[in-house]
Amino acid sequence: MWIGLDDTDSPAGMCTTYIGAILVRRLEQAGIHVVGTRLVRLNPNVIHKTRGNAAVAIEADGDPQKAFAIAVTCVEELAEFDEPETNPGVAVASVRPPPEFYYAALRDYCTVDEAIGVLEAAGALYRGYKNRRGLIGATAAIASDFSDQTYELLAYRRRPVWGTPRVVDAASLFSAEAETYPHTWDTVDRENGVVVGVPHTPDPVLFGVRGESAAWVEKARSYIRSEEPACEQIYTTNQGTDAHLVPGVIGELREGRSYLVRGTVAETAVTGPGGHVSFTFSDCGTDLRCMAYEPTKGFRDVARALVPGDVVAAAGSYKGESLNLEKLGVARLADAVRIRPPVCLACGRRMTSAGSGKGYKCRVCSERSPDAEIEVVERRIRPGWYEVPPTARRHLARPLVRGVPAWEENVLQSCRECDPPRRHVNRMNFTKKDL
Repeated sequence: MWIGLDDTDSPAGMCTTYIGAILVRRLEQAGIHVVGTRLVRLNPNVIHKTRGNAAVAIEADGDPQKAFAIAVTCVEELAEFDEPETNPGVAVASVRPPPEFYYAALRDYCTVDEAIGVLEAAGALYRGYKNRRGLIGATAAIASDFSDQTYELLAYRRRPVWGTPRVVDAASLFSAEAETYPHTWDTVDRENGVVVGVPHTPDPVLFGVRGESAAWVEKARSYIRSEEPACEQIYTTNQGTDAHLVPGVIGELREGRSYLVRGTVAETAVTGPGGHVSFTFSDCGTDLRCMAYEPTKGFRDVARALVPGDVVAAAGSYKGESLNLEKLGVARLADAVRIRPPVCLACGRRMTSAGSGKGYKCRVCSERSPDAEIEVVERRIRPGWYEVPPTARRHLARPLVRGVPAWEENVLQSCRECDPPRRHVNRMNFTKKDL
């Protein structure tokens, strides 16, 4: 059977994965054998999410009625019922629902009624509380289908210290990643010197380690020094897989979905208030604004290095008519040249424009030249993939250390085959009148 839980936490505390870990132990104590546990991330753009929009699924052998009763008791005891936006859901099914519902909740939006329809068709036991929104995630979790998977070890705090500062040795986290990378990732952000695997929210999580197998996250965990945890749980997850992305076409994107789109840079990036960087991206005459927000740190320099004519693939969430970038694939760079008035051969001063179509003239010695100075500019980036740093990475976004999925690489390859190369001209040192 499959047991699903969702929407038990709130910004004020609790964590659905913690309730999942407690439920695993109570099931085992009751003689129900737990086969596996899943942490299932769903659409990261859903506005009702608490933090990472995660649900939990537990695969077990035993009596479904008994398991349902234990799960309901666990949720009723631990969930944040006093919070208005917390609406738990519990589901137990002897037969897994069709994976189509999981993919809909991962990449699109689902309703409570749709979830109930799926559960009833599967003959599942279920209970929703308050507005019952948690049934969506609980149903998606037990219907989940992982074509790619990673693992996360989560350590949880003892109840008496919830809400107090966590005691985790930062140096040990950096050591854990140094000893196990690239088999584990995002424990820390080495480039920015930031710890990533320790949350700052008032929930029971002490720290988390993500990696390619249970063995590797356990090895990384062995290096970490911290306060005594209450318990630990390893989950199989869809984190770091790009499972939320689908191919998209500029002009046909839908709000709140995540896409990989291709196109050509139309305008040089600009830095706006707060350090957020944006540039215009186009395909077949339709424009799209791409955003690299301040938390993406050095990734913004990649956006700034693009010039009109560069052909790229861009991945991210489409919100507010912008694509909020998670990574960029540069397929082909435009030729960038700097055009400016020539240097006078007679006196060494730089000439100025003599008027439209009249060439250039030296204001010091009156020498003339018909031709501008053209300099090929060396580009600061190269073709390939670029990603946001770990501190800004979404749970579902696949880090480049895991490689690039074949379908994404095919999108980038198709970019290389479309449109002829272009030349970006950067005019320098013209007078205000000439410009």
